[in-house]
Amino acid sequence: MMRIALAFAAVLAMTTAAEARQTPAPQGAPSSIGDLYVQVGRVLLDPAGGTVERDKTLVIRGNQIAEVRDGFVGEGRIVDLRDSFVMPGLIDSHVHLTGQQNPNARLQEVTWSNADQAMIGAGYARKTLEAGFTTVVDLGAANEAIFALRDAVRRGDVAGPNIIASGSSVSVHGGHGDINGYRDDIMHLLSPESVCSGPEDCRRAVRLQVRAGADIIKITATGGVLSNTAAGLAQQFTQDELSSIVEVAHRMGRQVTAHAHGADGINAFLAAGGDSIEHGTYLDDDSIGLFRQHDAWLVPTLLAGDFVARIASGPDNFFTPNQTAKALEAGPKMLDMARRAHEGGVRIAFGTDTGVSAHGDNAQEFALLVRAGLTPLEAIQAATIGAAEHLQIQDRAGRLAPGMPADLIAVAGDPLSDVTELERVTFVMKGGEVYRDE
Repeated sequence: MMRIALAFAAVLAMTTAAEARQTPAPQGAPSSIGDLYVQVGRVLLDPAGGTVERDKTLVIRGNQIAEVRDGFVGEGRIVDLRDSFVMPGLIDSHVHLTGQQNPNARLQEVTWSNADQAMIGAGYARKTLEAGFTTVVDLGAANEAIFALRDAVRRGDVAGPNIIASGSSVSVHGGHGDINGYRDDIMHLLSPESVCSGPEDCRRAVRLQVRAGADIIKITATGGVLSNTAAGLAQQFTQDELSSIVEVAHRMGRQVTAHAHGADGINAFLAAGGDSIEHGTYLDDDSIGLFRQHDAWLVPTLLAGDFVARIASGPDNFFTPNQTAKALEAGPKMLDMARRAHEGGVRIAFGTDTGVSAHGDNAQEFALLVRAGLTPLEAIQAATIGAAEHLQIQDRAGRLAPGMPADLIAVAGDPLSDVTELERVTFVMKGGEVYRDE
């Protein structure tokens, strides 16, 4: 009995230690090496107002901003950004960290393990952070790979942005999000549990994703460009299926966002009470009305549209014939879509679908948003306060203020005059730690 008791005590101690390692450090934990003083020449503290303030010092205590002081003050640990433009860390509301489109992508689908994908994702996470994105939403990856990467970043084991993750997309059998274009026995092996048919089965899929650890539910309401099937870009879920997904996700405290190109799928999802649309390529006047009626958000992913159109029309096209046809159809339409949405008063959150395009190039989306009619400030707002509101994380992202996490970036020029300055980030701090300093 004594040996059993000692063994139980040892297991309990190891479990407690493991839980302690997995618990993120509390926000604002006092630093053992004193305050850090970040002296800034120009700073956009709150993009909501667009006011650029001058000659400030951000006092960083632990992983939080403790104070914002006038002038250049401080002693001891000082970061000199007096010649730079400082602003909150950026938010990308749509990425895929565990892979990247390339000529070998279809082979990698059946040769990379979930562990491989997590390790590869760690590299892409670091690259994304160094590009100035301190928070991202990963919308579609193997559960085991992305949740492990998310948790490793939270523990501090891996350098990367804060990750909000959906895991596998909830999709229809045979549609976008399911496995397509391989031998039948291979597809049976690779089809995720989140694929469903019928309202009850789709409720099951959502609940399984929540159980697996999903922070947000991502569904594929329509066909998609990069699924290797000639199934088009129109609605794939039935209205009853969409309603059941949104209902059960909301009951379990999760937002639901939908990959959607065709207007029929966009409108059906918004009518079902969905929270946001990814892409939105063929949205129409009815869509704009539904966005406004339901206070939903659009994540336009213009960079993805630009990328797939360039690849599909170029000399080194590596897409399959099915993918090529859809890329040439949808990609060129996305700028005009975003312009019409913006003019119609649709709320826009910044998102790129990076992983389609190259990781680290996320900030190229800003110039595309400006081409679609947004001002540089509106584009910045979409990647800061707008994205934070869309994701319901206003208390920990999108602005710089006492009590907020010390997530900030710097560039040399003025992004309010030339938004492409954000493609040349020179300084990145996340949670009070410096990850880039040029």
